[in-house]
Amino acid sequence: MSLSRAPRRSRSTSGRALLLTAVTLAGALTLTACGDEDGGSKSSGSAGGNYVTGTSGISTVAKADRVDAPKLDGETVDGSTLDTTTLKGKVVVLNVWGSWCPPCRAEAPSFAKVAKEMEVAGQPVAFVGINTRDNTKQNAASFEETYGITYPSLFDPDGKLMLRFPKGTLNPNAIPSTIVLDKDGKIASRTLAALSEAKLRSMIDPLLLEK
Repeated sequence: MSLSRAPRRSRSTSGRALLLTAVTLAGALTLTACGDEDGGSKSSGSAGGNYVTGTSGISTVAKADRVDAPKLDGETVDGSTLDTTTLKGKVVVLNVWGSWCPPCRAEAPSFAKVAKEMEVAGQPVAFVGINTRDNTKQNAASFEETYGITYPSLFDPDGKLMLRFPKGTLNPNAIPSTIVLDKDGKIASRTLAALSEAKLRSMIDPLLLEK
């Protein structure tokens, strides 16, 4: 009898695991589908300091209340290595994306354009992508080629880099997400929605003026 019961327990455990996986995936898709760049309302909360979320859906933190961003390092889509802590002294734009994500495809031309214009103008701004939930680098590389993305993207198929952001901070808990760090490597702003060119610049320009 014990031998006949064991397979049933195994199937039950396997079934629960599949159900949890499905629920997790559904939650991730919901977050992505809810990325509406025109949504949002004014609010405040604690993110290692106070932040305010405006009607644009962009959350900002006053300079005195900002906290350090975690170290994000590893292999990039093109096979190089990158460590974001070496970028202090620049405004750093972190964009979480996946080639499978429709809002990511929608915002990609804006990121490519603004990144190129900032580079040509000699602005102290560094763009870094975090590619997640792509099973192969080939898919990610094709996305970058299609949309003219020339800045590096860390390859993070399991989303481990996203988990380095401490709870309570403005962390990237949706896809796409964009987090902008000030020149001291502190988290200054975040949005959980696809960005237009104008809104992307609105997150960068005030930090360029800070001393």
